[in-house]
Amino acid sequence: MTETSTSQSQRRAGFGIHFLTATGAVAGLIALQSVVDGHIRPALLWLIVCQVLDGIDGPIARKFNVEVHAPHIDGHVLDLVIDYVTCVVVPTVLLVRLDVVEPRLSMTIAGLILMTSALWFARIDQETEDVWFNGFPAMWNIVIPSFIILGTSQRTAAIISVLFCISQLTTIKFPHLVRVRALRLPTYCATATYFTVFAWLSATYPNGPRWAKDVILIGPAYLAFVVVWRTWFPTKKLFGASITDVPTPA
Repeated sequence: MTETSTSQSQRRAGFGIHFLTATGAVAGLIALQSVVDGHIRPALLWLIVCQVLDGIDGPIARKFNVEVHAPHIDGHVLDLVIDYVTCVVVPTVLLVRLDVVEPRLSMTIAGLILMTSALWFARIDQETEDVWFNGFPAMWNIVIPSFIILGTSQRTAAIISVLFCISQLTTIKFPHLVRVRALRLPTYCATATYFTVFAWLSATYPNGPRWAKDVILIGPAYLAFVVVWRTWFPTKKLFGASITDVPTPA
């Protein structure tokens, strides 16, 4: 194979990966239409499809050096555009459609979510050097469906939503669940447990068993623990483990 044909193949692969990222917008549109039509279970499942697409496109793009072979499209900007639709807009419509918070507060909280999330996506300090997020990373596609699945009270959902909105404008540290190296094994275990049960409860909504709804709380509890540790006690070790980044083995 000639160098020219190899280059063309790499460019096609790069564009294909960008296309994969862009399909998230279509999945988000289907989720949004499901919300509007009142088909909540399909909406929850399509939001999971969006999460899967968002989770796989980055590692694939880095593996194939997309920024080198398809530089005319900024993959980071593309990812932010798709994420704002699927992680913020669609879940916010879900919040309003299902009265997740009191109806008299729904538009205020929805507007606050949209505004603070837009500001967060525009931050130039989104990540620390050890790839922790500064501020809540607009994961409303997890938070709002979790409210629905768990049957969270309107008052509690409103309070948590406002707190997350405020945190988006702070430097409170939230982990990138895939890329953070510190505590990688427990983070992967907590994340896998959460998303497995989350997907199952979404597929069986509204009839999931009580025990599964209890298990799903492992994820938020673990997240709260590491957020507090990394934000306010970053130099403290627990059981010999550090919350700050660890060097990559030689």
